[in-house]
Amino acid sequence: ITLATILHKKYHTVADNSKSIYDIFGEKYKNKGDYTMNNLQNHIENYLDYCRTQKCLDKKTLKAYRIDLRQFSEQISVTEASDLTSATLETYVAKLHQQYAPKTVKRKIASLKALFHYFEYKEIIDHNPFYKLQIKFREPIILPKTIPLQTIETLLNTIYKQYHNASSSYQKKNSLRDIAVIELLFATGIRISELCTIQPQNIDLQNAVIIIKGKGAKERLIHICDKHVITALDKYRSEYDTEIHSCGYFFVNSIGNRLSDQSVREMINKYCHIADIQQHITPHMFRHSFATLLLEEDVDLRYIQTMLGHSSINVTEIYTHVTMSKQKNILETKHPRKNMNISSQI
Repeated sequence: ITLATILHKKYHTVADNSKSIYDIFGEKYKNKGDYTMNNLQNHIENYLDYCRTQKCLDKKTLKAYRIDLRQFSEQISVTEASDLTSATLETYVAKLHQQYAPKTVKRKIASLKALFHYFEYKEIIDHNPFYKLQIKFREPIILPKTIPLQTIETLLNTIYKQYHNASSSYQKKNSLRDIAVIELLFATGIRISELCTIQPQNIDLQNAVIIIKGKGAKERLIHICDKHVITALDKYRSEYDTEIHSCGYFFVNSIGNRLSDQSVREMINKYCHIADIQQHITPHMFRHSFATLLLEEDVDLRYIQTMLGHSSINVTEIYTHVTMSKQKNILETKHPRKNMNISSQI
Protein backbone atom coordinates (compact mmCIF):
# COMPACT_ATOMS: atom_id res chain seq x y z
CA ILE A 1 0.00 0.00 0.00
CA THR A 2 1.47 3.33 -1.01
CA LEU A 3 1.37 6.60 0.89
CA ALA A 4 -0.55 8.24 -1.96
CA THR A 5 -3.23 5.50 -1.92
CA ILE A 6 -3.85 5.73 1.81
CA LEU A 7 -3.91 9.51 1.82
CA HIS A 8 -6.32 9.57 -1.13
CA LYS A 9 -8.73 7.20 0.63
CA LYS A 10 -8.49 8.94 3.98
CA TYR A 11 -8.19 12.56 2.99
CA HIS A 12 -11.82 13.56 2.76
CA THR A 13 -12.44 12.47 6.35
CA VAL A 14 -9.65 14.78 7.51
CA ALA A 15 -10.70 18.19 6.28
CA ASP A 16 -13.42 18.67 8.87
CA ASN A 17 -11.54 17.52 11.95
CA SER A 18 -8.30 18.28 13.71
CA LYS A 19 -6.30 15.27 12.52
CA SER A 20 -3.81 15.79 9.75
CA ILE A 21 -3.27 13.42 6.85
CA TYR A 22 0.05 12.51 8.43
CA ASP A 23 -1.63 11.77 11.79
CA ILE A 24 -3.94 9.29 10.13
CA PHE A 25 -1.13 7.73 8.15
CA GLY A 26 0.94 7.45 11.28
CA GLU A 27 -1.93 5.71 13.10
CA LYS A 28 -2.22 3.25 10.24
CA TYR A 29 1.38 2.20 10.71
CA LYS A 30 2.17 3.11 14.32
CA ASN A 31 2.66 -0.54 15.32
CA LYS A 32 4.62 -1.52 12.25
CA GLY A 33 7.49 0.94 12.51
CA ASP A 34 7.66 1.48 8.75
CA TYR A 35 6.57 5.10 8.51
CA THR A 36 8.07 8.37 9.67
CA MET A 37 7.49 11.86 8.35
CA ASN A 38 10.48 13.42 6.68
CA ASN A 39 11.84 16.87 7.49
CA LEU A 40 9.85 18.64 4.76
CA GLN A 41 6.57 16.95 5.74
CA ASN A 42 7.13 17.94 9.37
CA HIS A 43 7.59 21.58 8.37
CA ILE A 44 4.49 21.45 6.18
CA GLU A 45 2.44 20.13 9.10
CA ASN A 46 3.78 22.89 11.34
CA TYR A 47 2.88 25.44 8.69
CA LEU A 48 -0.69 24.10 8.42
CA ASP A 49 -1.03 24.29 12.20
CA TYR A 50 0.25 27.87 12.00
CA CYS A 51 -2.37 28.68 9.34
CA ARG A 52 -5.11 27.21 11.52
CA THR A 53 -4.12 28.66 14.90
CA GLN A 54 -2.33 31.91 14.04
CA LYS A 55 -3.76 33.00 10.70
CA CYS A 56 -7.21 31.55 11.54
CA LEU A 57 -7.85 30.45 7.96
CA ASP A 58 -11.18 28.79 7.27
CA LYS A 59 -11.63 25.06 6.69
CA LYS A 60 -11.94 25.31 2.92
CA THR A 61 -8.69 27.27 2.58
CA LEU A 62 -6.89 24.85 4.89
CA LYS A 63 -8.23 21.93 2.88
CA ALA A 64 -6.90 23.45 -0.37
CA TYR A 65 -3.50 24.14 1.21
CA ARG A 66 -3.32 20.60 2.56
CA ILE A 67 -4.10 19.06 -0.83
CA ASP A 68 -1.60 21.25 -2.67
CA LEU A 69 1.25 20.83 -0.18
CA ARG A 70 0.70 17.11 0.24
CA GLN A 71 0.95 16.75 -3.53
CA PHE A 72 4.13 18.81 -3.58
CA SER A 73 5.83 16.69 -0.89
CA GLU A 74 4.82 13.48 -2.68
CA GLN A 75 5.99 14.44 -6.16
CA ILE A 76 9.48 15.76 -5.42
CA SER A 77 12.49 13.75 -4.31
CA VAL A 78 13.75 16.34 -1.80
CA THR A 79 13.01 15.53 1.85
CA GLU A 80 14.85 18.41 3.56
CA ALA A 81 13.27 21.88 3.39
CA SER A 82 16.71 23.50 3.27
CA ASP A 83 17.59 21.51 0.13
CA LEU A 84 14.75 22.94 -1.97
CA THR A 85 16.06 24.89 -4.96
CA SER A 86 14.71 26.96 -7.82
CA ALA A 87 15.41 24.01 -10.14
CA THR A 88 13.22 21.77 -7.97
CA LEU A 89 10.39 24.26 -8.15
CA GLU A 90 10.77 24.79 -11.91
CA THR A 91 10.52 21.05 -12.53
CA TYR A 92 7.49 20.75 -10.29
CA VAL A 93 5.68 23.70 -11.88
CA ALA A 94 6.31 22.20 -15.32
CA LYS A 95 4.62 18.97 -14.14
CA LEU A 96 1.66 20.96 -12.86
CA HIS A 97 1.17 22.56 -16.28
CA GLN A 98 1.03 19.09 -17.82
CA GLN A 99 -1.66 17.93 -15.40
CA TYR A 100 -3.92 20.89 -14.69
CA ALA A 101 -5.69 23.90 -16.15
CA PRO A 102 -3.92 27.28 -15.71
CA LYS A 103 -6.34 28.41 -12.98
CA THR A 104 -5.57 25.33 -10.87
CA VAL A 105 -1.83 25.69 -11.46
CA LYS A 106 -2.05 29.31 -10.33
CA ARG A 107 -3.72 28.27 -7.07
CA LYS A 108 -1.20 25.51 -6.37
CA ILE A 109 1.71 27.90 -6.96
CA ALA A 110 0.09 30.43 -4.60
CA SER A 111 -0.11 27.71 -1.92
CA LEU A 112 3.59 26.98 -2.38
CA LYS A 113 4.58 30.65 -2.28
CA ALA A 114 2.74 31.06 1.02
CA LEU A 115 4.61 28.03 2.41
CA PHE A 116 8.00 29.44 1.40
CA HIS A 117 7.20 32.81 2.93
CA TYR A 118 6.57 30.91 6.17
CA PHE A 119 9.91 29.08 5.77
CA GLU A 120 11.61 32.47 5.45
CA TYR A 121 9.76 33.87 8.45
CA LYS A 122 10.79 30.91 10.59
CA GLU A 123 14.35 30.97 9.16
CA ILE A 124 14.01 27.38 7.97
CA ILE A 125 15.59 28.42 4.66
CA ASP A 126 18.29 31.04 4.04
CA HIS A 127 17.03 32.10 0.62
CA ASN A 128 13.61 31.81 -0.95
CA PRO A 129 14.03 29.89 -4.26
CA PHE A 130 10.83 31.50 -5.61
CA TYR A 131 12.66 34.83 -5.90
CA LYS A 132 14.74 33.46 -8.78
CA LEU A 133 11.76 32.11 -10.71
CA GLN A 134 9.93 33.87 -13.51
CA ILE A 135 6.45 32.40 -13.22
CA LYS A 136 4.11 34.34 -15.46
CA PHE A 137 1.64 32.68 -17.75
CA ARG A 138 -1.53 33.77 -19.47
CA GLU A 139 -4.64 32.42 -17.86
CA PRO A 140 -7.46 32.05 -20.40
CA ILE A 141 -10.49 34.22 -19.68
CA ILE A 142 -13.50 32.03 -18.99
CA LEU A 143 -16.59 34.20 -19.06
CA PRO A 144 -19.09 33.66 -16.22
CA LYS A 145 -22.24 31.83 -17.30
CA THR A 146 -25.34 33.90 -16.71
CA ILE A 147 -29.08 33.26 -16.80
CA PRO A 148 -31.22 35.32 -19.21
CA LEU A 149 -33.59 37.61 -17.33
CA GLN A 150 -36.59 36.01 -19.02
CA THR A 151 -35.46 32.58 -17.81
CA ILE A 152 -35.17 33.84 -14.21
CA GLU A 153 -38.68 35.26 -14.54
CA THR A 154 -39.98 31.92 -15.86
CA LEU A 155 -38.29 30.05 -13.00
CA LEU A 156 -39.73 32.34 -10.33
CA ASN A 157 -43.21 32.18 -11.88
CA THR A 158 -42.99 28.38 -11.81
CA ILE A 159 -42.06 28.26 -8.11
CA TYR A 160 -44.83 30.71 -7.15
CA LYS A 161 -47.32 28.66 -9.18
CA GLN A 162 -46.23 25.50 -7.34
CA TYR A 163 -46.77 27.33 -4.06
CA HIS A 164 -50.28 28.52 -4.90
CA ASN A 165 -51.31 25.16 -6.41
CA ALA A 166 -49.81 22.98 -3.67
CA SER A 167 -52.07 20.05 -2.83
CA SER A 168 -50.89 19.72 0.77
CA SER A 169 -49.60 21.94 3.56
CA TYR A 170 -46.28 20.05 3.38
CA GLN A 171 -45.80 20.90 -0.31
CA LYS A 172 -46.88 24.48 0.29
CA LYS A 173 -44.37 24.88 3.10
CA ASN A 174 -41.51 23.48 1.00
CA SER A 175 -42.45 25.70 -1.94
CA LEU A 176 -42.41 28.74 0.36
CA ARG A 177 -38.86 27.91 1.44
CA ASP A 178 -37.83 27.41 -2.20
CA ILE A 179 -39.25 30.84 -3.11
CA ALA A 180 -37.26 32.45 -0.28
CA VAL A 181 -34.03 30.72 -1.37
CA ILE A 182 -34.25 31.59 -5.08
CA GLU A 183 -35.44 35.14 -4.44
CA LEU A 184 -32.52 35.78 -2.06
CA LEU A 185 -29.96 34.28 -4.46
CA PHE A 186 -31.04 36.67 -7.19
CA ALA A 187 -31.72 39.69 -4.96
CA THR A 188 -28.27 39.73 -3.32
CA GLY A 189 -25.81 37.78 -5.52
CA ILE A 190 -24.93 35.76 -2.42
CA ARG A 191 -22.73 32.66 -2.70
CA ILE A 192 -24.56 29.39 -2.13
CA SER A 193 -22.24 28.54 0.80
CA GLU A 194 -23.06 31.93 2.35
CA LEU A 195 -26.79 31.47 1.89
CA CYS A 196 -26.82 28.03 3.50
CA THR A 197 -24.94 29.26 6.57
CA ILE A 198 -26.94 32.43 7.30
CA GLN A 199 -27.76 32.53 10.99
CA PRO A 200 -31.16 33.91 12.04
CA GLN A 201 -29.64 36.74 14.09
CA ASN A 202 -27.84 38.01 10.97
CA ILE A 203 -30.97 38.68 8.93
CA ASP A 204 -32.94 41.80 9.89
CA LEU A 205 -36.10 41.95 7.82
CA GLN A 206 -37.43 45.00 9.65
CA ASN A 207 -34.50 47.04 8.32
CA ALA A 208 -34.14 44.81 5.21
CA VAL A 209 -30.44 43.97 5.69
CA ILE A 210 -28.37 40.80 5.94
CA ILE A 211 -24.94 40.32 7.46
CA ILE A 212 -23.17 37.86 5.18
CA LYS A 213 -20.14 35.92 6.39
CA GLY A 214 -18.02 35.41 3.29
CA LYS A 215 -14.66 33.92 2.42
CA GLY A 216 -11.95 34.25 5.03
CA ALA A 217 -14.56 35.00 7.70
CA LYS A 218 -15.06 38.48 6.19
CA GLU A 219 -18.43 40.06 6.90
CA ARG A 220 -20.39 42.36 4.61
CA LEU A 221 -23.75 44.04 4.89
CA ILE A 222 -26.18 43.91 1.99
CA HIS A 223 -29.64 45.40 1.65
CA ILE A 224 -32.75 43.63 0.38
CA CYS A 225 -34.55 46.29 -1.58
CA ASP A 226 -37.47 44.46 -3.16
CA LYS A 227 -40.68 44.35 -1.10
CA HIS A 228 -41.74 41.02 -2.65
CA VAL A 229 -38.46 39.40 -1.59
CA ILE A 230 -38.85 40.78 1.95
CA THR A 231 -42.44 39.49 2.08
CA ALA A 232 -41.33 36.01 0.94
CA LEU A 233 -38.54 35.92 3.54
CA ASP A 234 -40.81 37.18 6.31
CA LYS A 235 -43.50 34.63 5.50
CA TYR A 236 -40.86 31.89 5.37
CA ARG A 237 -39.47 32.88 8.77
CA SER A 238 -42.95 32.83 10.33
CA GLU A 239 -43.70 29.40 8.88
CA TYR A 240 -40.34 27.87 9.85
CA ASP A 241 -39.79 29.70 13.14
CA THR A 242 -39.58 26.55 15.29
CA GLU A 243 -37.19 24.73 12.91
CA ILE A 244 -34.98 27.81 12.52
CA HIS A 245 -34.52 28.22 16.29
CA SER A 246 -33.90 24.51 16.74
CA CYS A 247 -31.40 24.27 13.87
CA GLY A 248 -29.55 27.57 14.39
CA TYR A 249 -29.56 28.41 10.67
CA PHE A 250 -32.04 30.50 8.71
CA PHE A 251 -32.61 28.01 5.88
CA VAL A 252 -33.62 24.50 6.89
CA ASN A 253 -34.53 21.35 5.01
CA SER A 254 -37.66 19.21 5.33
CA ILE A 255 -36.34 17.34 8.38
CA GLY A 256 -35.24 20.46 10.26
CA ASN A 257 -31.51 20.38 9.53
CA ARG A 258 -29.44 23.09 7.83
CA LEU A 259 -30.20 23.34 4.11
CA SER A 260 -27.21 22.02 2.12
CA ASP A 261 -25.62 23.34 -1.08
CA GLN A 262 -26.61 20.14 -2.85
CA SER A 263 -30.25 20.50 -1.77
CA VAL A 264 -30.38 23.93 -3.41
CA ARG A 265 -28.89 22.53 -6.63
CA GLU A 266 -31.47 19.76 -6.67
CA MET A 267 -34.21 22.32 -5.95
CA ILE A 268 -33.21 24.43 -8.96
CA ASN A 269 -33.00 21.35 -11.19
CA LYS A 270 -36.51 20.31 -10.11
CA TYR A 271 -38.10 23.64 -11.02
CA CYS A 272 -36.15 23.90 -14.29
CA HIS A 273 -37.57 20.50 -15.23
CA ILE A 274 -41.12 21.59 -14.32
CA ALA A 275 -40.71 24.85 -16.30
CA ASP A 276 -39.09 23.01 -19.23
CA ILE A 277 -36.00 25.25 -19.01
CA GLN A 278 -33.32 23.62 -21.13
CA GLN A 279 -30.37 25.62 -19.79
CA HIS A 280 -28.45 23.95 -16.96
CA ILE A 281 -28.67 26.42 -14.08
CA THR A 282 -26.49 26.36 -10.98
CA PRO A 283 -26.83 28.48 -7.80
CA HIS A 284 -23.64 30.39 -8.66
CA MET A 285 -25.12 31.52 -11.98
CA PHE A 286 -27.56 33.71 -10.04
CA ARG A 287 -24.51 35.49 -8.62
CA HIS A 288 -23.05 35.98 -12.09
CA SER A 289 -26.40 37.22 -13.40
CA PHE A 290 -26.79 39.62 -10.45
CA ALA A 291 -23.41 41.23 -11.18
CA THR A 292 -23.76 41.30 -14.97
CA LEU A 293 -27.27 42.79 -14.98
CA LEU A 294 -26.22 45.53 -12.55
CA LEU A 295 -23.19 46.34 -14.71
CA GLU A 296 -25.44 46.57 -17.77
CA GLU A 297 -27.49 49.14 -15.83
CA ASP A 298 -24.31 51.24 -15.44
CA VAL A 299 -23.75 50.46 -11.75
CA ASP A 300 -20.17 51.33 -10.78
CA LEU A 301 -17.87 48.29 -10.64
CA ARG A 302 -16.66 49.25 -7.15
CA TYR A 303 -20.19 48.99 -5.76
CA ILE A 304 -20.62 45.58 -7.36
CA GLN A 305 -17.28 44.49 -5.88
CA THR A 306 -18.49 45.46 -2.40
CA MET A 307 -21.84 43.71 -2.82
CA LEU A 308 -20.20 40.50 -4.03
CA GLY A 309 -17.56 40.59 -1.29
CA HIS A 310 -14.60 40.45 -3.68
CA SER A 311 -11.33 41.40 -2.00
CA SER A 312 -9.88 42.60 -5.32
CA ILE A 313 -11.46 44.64 -8.11
CA ASN A 314 -9.58 42.39 -10.56
CA VAL A 315 -11.96 39.54 -9.74
CA THR A 316 -15.02 41.71 -10.35
CA GLU A 317 -13.64 42.95 -13.68
CA ILE A 318 -14.42 39.57 -15.29
CA TYR A 319 -18.02 40.80 -15.60
CA THR A 320 -16.93 43.62 -17.90
CA HIS A 321 -16.02 40.95 -20.47
CA VAL A 322 -19.57 39.62 -20.30
CA THR A 323 -21.05 43.06 -20.89
CA MET A 324 -18.64 43.56 -23.81
CA SER A 325 -20.07 40.44 -25.46
CA LYS A 326 -23.54 41.88 -24.79
CA GLN A 327 -22.38 45.12 -26.40
CA LYS A 328 -21.31 43.22 -29.50
CA ASN A 329 -24.67 41.49 -29.71
CA ILE A 330 -26.50 44.84 -29.38
CA LEU A 331 -24.43 46.46 -32.12
CA GLU A 332 -24.88 43.48 -34.42
CA THR A 333 -28.65 43.28 -34.02
CA LYS A 334 -29.84 46.77 -33.03
CA HIS A 335 -27.61 49.28 -34.81
CA PRO A 336 -29.73 51.17 -37.42
CA ARG A 337 -27.03 50.96 -40.07
CA LYS A 338 -27.96 47.37 -40.89
CA ASN A 339 -31.47 48.46 -41.93
CA MET A 340 -30.44 51.33 -44.17
CA ASN A 341 -31.27 51.03 -47.83
CA ILE A 342 -28.12 52.34 -49.56
CA SER A 343 -27.64 51.65 -53.23
CA SER A 344 -24.31 50.83 -54.86
CA GLN A 345 -22.51 49.77 -51.70
CA ILE A 346 -18.99 48.43 -52.06
